[in-house]
Amino acid sequence: MNKKPYLVPHTQEPFKILYQDEDLILVRKPDLLLSVPGRHPLNKDCLITRIQADFPTATIVHRLDLDTSGIMIIPLNRSTHSSISRQFQERKVFKEYVAEVYGRMNTKTGEIALPIAPDWANRPIQVIDHQRGKSAATKFKTIQRLPRKTRLLLYPISGRSHQLRLHLQAIGHPIIGCDLYAHEKAFQMSKRLMLHATRIHLTHPSTQKPLEGYCPPDF
Repeated sequence: MNKKPYLVPHTQEPFKILYQDEDLILVRKPDLLLSVPGRHPLNKDCLITRIQADFPTATIVHRLDLDTSGIMIIPLNRSTHSSISRQFQERKVFKEYVAEVYGRMNTKTGEIALPIAPDWANRPIQVIDHQRGKSAATKFKTIQRLPRKTRLLLYPISGRSHQLRLHLQAIGHPIIGCDLYAHEKAFQMSKRLMLHATRIHLTHPSTQKPLEGYCPPDF
C-alpha cells in the first residue's frame, strides 16, 4: 500500500535579501520554506527556486530545515560556491542561532558532544548513537531564563542533520514547537519551531576579507 506523499505547508512569506554583491547574496529564509525542492513535484517551491527567478546562477551551499528561519549564504557563481563549500568542510564558517527551549536551564554556558546517526526506519528522524553515529558538537550560552523556558544562543561546531534539535532534546530541554523531538508540552508552547539562524561569518571568496551577516529573530 503506497503512502500518501507529505506535502509541505509552504509559507507565502517572501525571502529577504540582507546583503548583495557580484559573487553572493545573504538572505533571510522564512520558516515553513524548504531550502531545496522536495522529492514530490508538489514540493518544488523552495528558497533556491524562488531566488533563481531573480538570480538564475544562484546555488545552494548549505541548508536550513523547513521549520527553521534565518540567514543563509547563496553563491552566485561556481568559484564562490567552491570556496564557501571548502570553508564549510574545514569548519571555517561561524554560525549562530537563537532558540527557546523547554524548562529553566541552570547552566550558563556549555557544550553538548553526542554522536548522531539516521534512524532509517523512521526517516527523517535522527538519533544519538554511540556505536554508528558521527561526531557532533554544539556550544550554547544562556541569555534569558523564564519560568517555563530558556532563551539560548547556539553555536554548532559540526553540521549534522537536526543536530541542534536533537542535542537540546538529549539534555532534557527540547526546542519549543519542535514536531520531531519535543514532548507534547514543549510542542504546544508555540505554533512554530523556536529556532532561528541569526549570524553567519566567513571569508569572502573574492576579497579575502571577513564577511558577517546578521538577521535578528522575530520571536
